[in-house]
Amino acid sequence: MSEFRIDQITNQSGSRGPDIAGITTFSATSGMLMPSGPTEYRGGRGRGVVAAGVSPGQNNTMQYITIATTGNATDFGDLITASGYKRGTASSTRGLYGGGWEPAASATDIEYITISSTGTAFDFGQCIGGSQASNGCSDSTRGIVCAGGVVPGNPVTKTIEYVTFSSLGDASAFGDLATLIFESIGFGSPTRGIFAGGYVPTLTTTVNTIQYITISTLGDAQDFGDLTVIRGNGGGASSTTRGLAIAGGTTPNANTDVIDYVTISSFGDAQDFGNLTESTRGTCSVNSTVRAVRTGGYVTQTTMDYVTIASTGNATDFGDLRTGLRHMAGLSDVHGGLGD
Repeated sequence: MSEFRIDQITNQSGSRGPDIAGITTFSATSGMLMPSGPTEYRGGRGRGVVAAGVSPGQNNTMQYITIATTGNATDFGDLITASGYKRGTASSTRGLYGGGWEPAASATDIEYITISSTGTAFDFGQCIGGSQASNGCSDSTRGIVCAGGVVPGNPVTKTIEYVTFSSLGDASAFGDLATLIFESIGFGSPTRGIFAGGYVPTLTTTVNTIQYITISTLGDAQDFGDLTVIRGNGGGASSTTRGLAIAGGTTPNANTDVIDYVTISSFGDAQDFGNLTESTRGTCSVNSTVRAVRTGGYVTQTTMDYVTIASTGNATDFGDLRTGLRHMAGLSDVHGGLGD
């Protein structure tokens, strides 16, 4: 290997060598500037992508926002298949959308995108069984693509399924939920995945139970505590330590604007965080470890609003989706499951 002699580097005229200075004090006309600022937003990270949904028919569009700013969503591309009720989960580079309803049939396909780019989705693999859900969870290597589910005409299952982000292939069995529910609210830390609330098989009863798993292992979900309000089909978001359950349906035909929070590393009941700018269900959330953005909802809302996860209080307007959507899936490349 040849030596790299920095004392022999000169400019084109040979009149001077390189300029080396600090991160914020560099003032020469050429050179290398070292990165600065929060690591979660370096290299283009900090993007949330909302996909699929009902508007009112099944939809295959994807749209994205920059979570640290405010403003309207921008077109990202299209999924392979139009669907509602998908589950989104992501690493820092790759986003997955699994399951869904296409319609009146259980969808088993898993599609993937590279979050930092735009364009159409690609085939990743298949779920063991279809799911009807709107939020997933993950750490940096493993994504939960299904946690219980039902589509009309198919039985409710308690199955939890996972994939490894870095490889393509079908989902594998992780374990079972503690109870038969679907449309739970999902979020997590780098260690734990949380599934809060949901609907029971009769489609007429909503629960407030919270269940958890350890993402890096296999096994069944365990009891964590209870939400302040019974609901399902809401948005989930988290920092590395705190998780939010955002809005949802208290019954199949009633919405709430309530936001709850839990400390993910402990056990116990959720506490009140604040309220959205409107009541909604069939919504999803995208988030960084700092900010959670609620997107769309029932009935085909375009509204987006946000909260700061570490604090408590009511949501503030963020902007609008390109089209109104409900029952869509959201993911981001800077969520709490990926660490700081």
